[in-house]
Amino acid sequence: MEVIHTDQSVLEPPRLRFAGVSVRFGGLTALDSVSFAVPAGAVVGIIGPNGAGKTTLFNVICGFTTQASGSLELDGEAFRPRRHRLTRQGVARTLQGLGLFPGLTVLENVMLGLESTARHNPAEDALALPRSRRGEALLRERGLRSLDDLGIVSFAAALPDTLPYGIRKKVALARALAGAPRLLLLDEPAGGLAHEDIDELAAIIQSVPATGCSVVLVEHHVDLVMNVCERIAVLDFGKLIAEGTPAEIGANQAVTDAYLGVEPV
Repeated sequence: MEVIHTDQSVLEPPRLRFAGVSVRFGGLTALDSVSFAVPAGAVVGIIGPNGAGKTTLFNVICGFTTQASGSLELDGEAFRPRRHRLTRQGVARTLQGLGLFPGLTVLENVMLGLESTARHNPAEDALALPRSRRGEALLRERGLRSLDDLGIVSFAAALPDTLPYGIRKKVALARALAGAPRLLLLDEPAGGLAHEDIDELAAIIQSVPATGCSVVLVEHHVDLVMNVCERIAVLDFGKLIAEGTPAEIGANQAVTDAYLGVEPV
């Protein structure tokens, strides 16, 4: 009898699946029956002009916006994002801005991103009991490790506003990665960065899947998207108009005319 070997990777569910998701704000359709998948351990880019629906898509994943129809899956299971429990659900997001607290040190900012994963007992915290101290020490250790992974642990005691913008961007990324997410959403991470910083950012993004985390990247710097992403989805007026590998997107004349040949604004 012939033995048929099945490729297990084919059976593996995608890390994230969007299935027919629509979002409406009054008479405006922000997302129109959008369907696409993010494979496990992949970097997927989302591009399109301003108002295409990219931020709305991220807000649906984070639970800030509720879809009118359609569904989401995370690792093959129905996913109902809870904005205050996203880190525990395995999802992390960086913002278009930095989102850092200027009065906290770099390490404290990163530790703050881990707070939702901590188990707190208010009485123990108030009395500074050993278990509470151990919990804080664990958060500190995880924060330092995340900073070290990005090569910025030497800035742990610094205040964010004293650091170059490129370093502050790394701090925001370290905070997102500290919780070991399975899905990382990067919202225009290259904004405001110098050319050399963008090259370094590209290397960091490409290294993330090795940790088992998938990445969804929304970015106006199309060269960055083309260089780091395995697949790219193109939105226009809330519709998914193209999806494929960077080579396929680059060969799509409609996409080239509408997006790739125009300087981002």
